Amino acid sequence: MKYDYLVVGAGLYGAVFAYEAKKKGKKVLVIDKRSHIGGNIYTENVENIQVHKYGAHIFHTSDRKIWDYMNQFAQFNHYINSPVAIYKEELYNLPFNMNTFSRLWNIKTPAQAKEIIEKQRREAGITDPQNLEEQALSLAGRDVYEKLIKGYTEKQWGRDCRDLPAFIIKRLPFRFTFDNNYFNDPYQGIPIGGYTGIIEKMLYGIEVMTDTDYFAFRKSNPNIAAKTVFTGMIDEYFGFKLGTLEYRTVRFETEVLDCDNYQGNAVVNYTDREVPYTRIIEHKHFEFGQQPKTVISREYSTEWHSGMEPYYPVNDEKNSALFARYQTLAEQEKTVIFGGRLGGYKYYDMDKVVAAALAEVKTELY
Repeated sequence: MKYDYLVVGAGLYGAVFAYEAKKKGKKVLVIDKRSHIGGNIYTENVENIQVHKYGAHIFHTSDRKIWDYMNQFAQFNHYINSPVAIYKEELYNLPFNMNTFSRLWNIKTPAQAKEIIEKQRREAGITDPQNLEEQALSLAGRDVYEKLIKGYTEKQWGRDCRDLPAFIIKRLPFRFTFDNNYFNDPYQGIPIGGYTGIIEKMLYGIEVMTDTDYFAFRKSNPNIAAKTVFTGMIDEYFGFKLGTLEYRTVRFETEVLDCDNYQGNAVVNYTDREVPYTRIIEHKHFEFGQQPKTVISREYSTEWHSGMEPYYPVNDEKNSALFARYQTLAEQEKTVIFGGRLGGYKYYDMDKVVAAALAEVKTELY
């Protein structure tokens, strides 16, 4: 055995595990099939702007320990996520708050907003929602649903809201204050200089191989490490032998524009079905950039097929049941640790990824 750990995937989970293992004196090799480290939080410099190559990533957490942990590797700015939504020619603030309701109904007070929402919920008359549309109408009423939920959700999932399970929207947070801060977490920001620098610091002094496919590498190096930390797709690890888990993926159209400010906000959602993309990201606004040019990315949500990057697990009953069967197989692999979004078939916020990796480190190394 040449290494104590082979870490498959140089994203956040793998990098945290590798960093902590090295601190404990373990010999670690990190491999990644992509040509770069950082996984989906990879940022690259374009026109002196840190471009979020795989979609917007805003670090936020309520856990002071995780915040302090991440601040070892970067200084975070004070960016607050305040997306706006465009429905046809109308512009609304998100999340749903008094600015949204004032624009929707030309009202001023929380009491007025609550009265309209309650009236529309009663009019919907749904007591036992059978699908996402009914669930959203029973929670939000028709106006919010039609203008701000329906089209965006259908683009995101590639299905009619009536064909989506109700549990996807367990609740809809309404704020009856004029507050556009999307997250409630007290700690929030963007690392100055981008996320790639964080991963570079975590992996400093650790052997890293990019452009390396794990399955080919395993064939030619079967005994290279005592243990493997696998952050790829759990069903792929087992050769898809129980079936293929479903994912949604995202396609990006990124372009440099010869203007200093395209949309005035980092994140603009397009909530009507007729616009094919779900949102446009203007990357410079994450770091309050003043560069003469700007870089935008249009995001298109599509069904995942083999060879594409898997993004969002489709956690419906069918896929959750299949994942549980793969998890049973995973528990029998005594020298393999499965982690991260793909290894755990779970949508994780970044702080939860870090917490999960640190929890595994504690179990494994302490």
